[in-house]
Amino acid sequence: MIRVVIIGSGNVAQHLIKAFAKSSIIEIVQAFSRNKENLTNLIDSSKIATDLNALIDADLYIISVSDNAIAEVSHQLKVENKLVVHTSGSIDMIDLDNKNPKGVFYPLQTFSKNAAVNFDVIPICLEAENIEDYKLLETVAKSISDKVFNINSNQRKALHVSAVFVNNFVNHLYKIGNDICKENNIPFEILQPLIQETANKITSLSPNEAQTGPAKRNDSQTINSHLQFLTDENQKEIYKILTKSIIDNGKKL
Repeated sequence: MIRVVIIGSGNVAQHLIKAFAKSSIIEIVQAFSRNKENLTNLIDSSKIATDLNALIDADLYIISVSDNAIAEVSHQLKVENKLVVHTSGSIDMIDLDNKNPKGVFYPLQTFSKNAAVNFDVIPICLEAENIEDYKLLETVAKSISDKVFNINSNQRKALHVSAVFVNNFVNHLYKIGNDICKENNIPFEILQPLIQETANKITSLSPNEAQTGPAKRNDSQTINSHLQFLTDENQKEIYKILTKSIIDNGKKL
């Protein structure tokens, strides 16, 4: 069994604990949380540490805390010459403290505490300083996911920026669409099949091939009509920026 310590109690940490609990080769020997109650529904309370100085021996220590706290937590660890990794998409591996071998175990997915996920299809991006540590991370990752990738820090940063565009920004556009529907007494659920079909299309088409709409057609009459309809200046500005980007992209092709 590979002995693992999870450091953190947020969304990613909690989902990792759930996933590892189903693995036949992983043993979660301990988890760290400043508040025990955050994890007592997932792991026996005797295995929850509230003091970083109390961490026990393990093969792998996974730091799953906010990006701003990763470096500080890695410096506070008393363990030495043990593989320590973080789960962030935007923090370099080199930001971890030098007293331990370093790595990254980055599951690329959006996590909410109360929303179940299928870890089998979640891409896990790995990085390590040496081949032996990478092999250990690969074994751990493949025990919970069928999609494991060797991704360096620069590539991971590019992935994280891309993820913000396709996930966080797109979700904000859903919010804007929902707001417009509410203002006009329209059920947002009418748009949900369209949202699903758009997401499904890019599994078989490139985003360029899947693009439709007035900006793609450079339909100035419809575009101007939409801009006249919108009363919120922020919505108008977003509409203009995205429309220009789509039109400019078409000119490059």
